Amino acid sequence: MSNFTEEAASRILKCLAEESSVNSYEFSHRANIDHQVIVGAIKSLLVLGEVIDAQQLQTDNWELTVEGQDVVSNGSYEARLWGEVDAIQGTLQQELMNKVPNSTIGFNKAMACGWICIGKGIDGELRVFRKVESITDTTRVLLCQLSGVLNDTAYAEQLKELKKRKLIDKSVIKHYVVTKGSQFTVDIDRLESELTSEMIQSGTWKSMRFKAYNFDAQGPPIDSGHLHPLMKVRAEIREIFLEMGFTEMPTNNFVESSFWNFDALFQPQQHPARDCHDTFFLKDPMYSRDFPLDFAEKVKAVHENGGDTGSIGYKYNWRIEEAEKNILRTHTTAISARMLYHLGQQKTFTPAKYFSIDRVFRNEAVDATHLAEFHQIEGLVADYNLTLGDLMGSLHNFFSKMGITTLRFKPAYNPYTEPSMEVFSYHSGLKKWVEVGNSGVFRPEMLVPMGLPKDVCVIAWGLSLERPTMIKYGIDNIRDLVGHKVNLQMVCNNPLCRLEK
Repeated sequence: MSNFTEEAASRILKCLAEESSVNSYEFSHRANIDHQVIVGAIKSLLVLGEVIDAQQLQTDNWELTVEGQDVVSNGSYEARLWGEVDAIQGTLQQELMNKVPNSTIGFNKAMACGWICIGKGIDGELRVFRKVESITDTTRVLLCQLSGVLNDTAYAEQLKELKKRKLIDKSVIKHYVVTKGSQFTVDIDRLESELTSEMIQSGTWKSMRFKAYNFDAQGPPIDSGHLHPLMKVRAEIREIFLEMGFTEMPTNNFVESSFWNFDALFQPQQHPARDCHDTFFLKDPMYSRDFPLDFAEKVKAVHENGGDTGSIGYKYNWRIEEAEKNILRTHTTAISARMLYHLGQQKTFTPAKYFSIDRVFRNEAVDATHLAEFHQIEGLVADYNLTLGDLMGSLHNFFSKMGITTLRFKPAYNPYTEPSMEVFSYHSGLKKWVEVGNSGVFRPEMLVPMGLPKDVCVIAWGLSLERPTMIKYGIDNIRDLVGHKVNLQMVCNNPLCRLEK
């Protein structure tokens, strides 16, 4: 207990010896001591045992605004205006209004109180005259009386008027009512907070009184970093994939050639998604040829006439110049294409399960649910003779681990999957079915040029990371989750992510 707190505690005990109870807030004004110091002293006395009893109360209190404090110091506007009026000749109204702040309020109040009147002076001009020789500034007197008063029932009407004039404002005061305890004493015995080796060696500890340990007390907050909500949900979903035996794909290249992002996925070069209105193209370097030319020849054949896949292709002249254009990847499926190509180059095919969670880029208009960049979650399974039923079973298994157990599937179209399905889940809060992902079976036109056996099928699904994060943390605008408008305190305050598996 500091010396200042000890002094406050001593004054409380002396006051309590003469009175039946002490109100901490009123006592702080009487003693001219900050209320928080008084509260600290009361808590220190409570540690001593049953010296005092204290009940915490919560009471509405009126506090002076900055304008109210000015009135206490300098008088009300009506009183100041009355004081500026010449007692004999009166004062021109315009001249008077320039002498006092908030003169319009002061003039109206002074008129209502009957302190002033308007009449013609000797010169024939309108002047303001005093109607009374002296006044009592009731507004200032009342504001002075309010200081330290918790009970406002006696001033109900006046308080209503003062609040209307914005001279006072209501606040909530937490204070204590202190009464004598069963072991009340005015003399304070200081309790020891530590048991030292000297006390044990000398034996003085036997006659000393020690502070009781507060095992419920919280330690000082530890300064540490905080994970963004996106990263929390990402870690949980990554754990789900690892539990299911998937291997994470390397996704550290945001820049891709159009070949891996579009052409290797059997997406035609005239497809609208490859337009500059949907895709970000790089100016420098504008082109790259980071793909095997023999593979490119097979992709060209598939696009033009179906190659040896049994398809007829798209029947157009495929241009390698289009495939060489560099872009910001529009989906992580470009990484999947690279991984499947390497899988197809093995002498003996080995079934595999891959996943990725990383950033992709789209040239889209920004609104409450869309950004020009977002995170895509993707999973794929490559094995012999997989069917649509295997895809549905994998989706049920994956989403059930995220706490989503009710699914529906709707046929859809994707250039590189057939059949394709949109995945819907019932949202109990919105009371409707909402789309949670997209899925499909990769087409032979994509897989055969990679060198994969013709009886190998690849099932895949994907979804955004932002949507489940927004649902999990109750965020309705994606710009409050990602971007320059994010409130950093939100990152600190949001709890850990625990998906209901």
